[in-house]
Amino acid sequence: MIRRVLGGAAIAALLATGACGKKAAENAPGAKPTPRTALDDEPTSPDIVTVDVPSGADPSYGATPMAQRVAVLGLLNKRNGVAREIKLKPGEAARIGDVIVRLRACEQTAPWEQEHYTGAFVQLDIQQLGGTWKRAFSGWLYKERPALNVVQHPIYDVWTKSCAMTFPVGGPDSVPAGSDGEGNATPRSSAKKSPAEAAPPAEAPAPTAPATAEDKSPT
Repeated sequence: MIRRVLGGAAIAALLATGACGKKAAENAPGAKPTPRTALDDEPTSPDIVTVDVPSGADPSYGATPMAQRVAVLGLLNKRNGVAREIKLKPGEAARIGDVIVRLRACEQTAPWEQEHYTGAFVQLDIQQLGGTWKRAFSGWLYKERPALNVVQHPIYDVWTKSCAMTFPVGGPDSVPAGSDGEGNATPRSSAKKSPAEAAPPAEAPAPTAPATAEDKSPT
């Protein structure tokens, strides 16, 4: 037991000596500064706070779920000039000859946005001469901006034609009815009402009985 304790103490002393020597070498005149990274500036004990984002804060809340969307893609064979349409849901794939087209996701901007984009995340696999498959493309393809990402293949070309999906009614001013954030509230319009509409209706005064001769006679 004594030998183990002495051995542990000796190892700790050597480690401390090495750390001091390294620090002294870094601070020595003419020594090259140690490069710093963004991790060095990070605080040792950062305060991480988890915030529950309500469902109404998600711009896609109420839109068609990804698994239920339908995209239409175009496939062109440059060798024979034959083009065809492929209709897929996210997660599906279609094989045509020696090419496989996979759809991972499709998206389009909301109708109330200024710029409209229709995109699909497509993967293109080509069968080689030896029977193996090689991925020729993987990425987003946009209908309105085809030059943003191009399928560079000598024989096949793929592009996005449409993505069928819907958005919640009410536009960007729709907010969930309620502040519980559980996501089961229905959207409602947040447009401001006029003062006449916002004020509660005034109660009508109670009718008074007409005065009679007895009421007017002195007591």
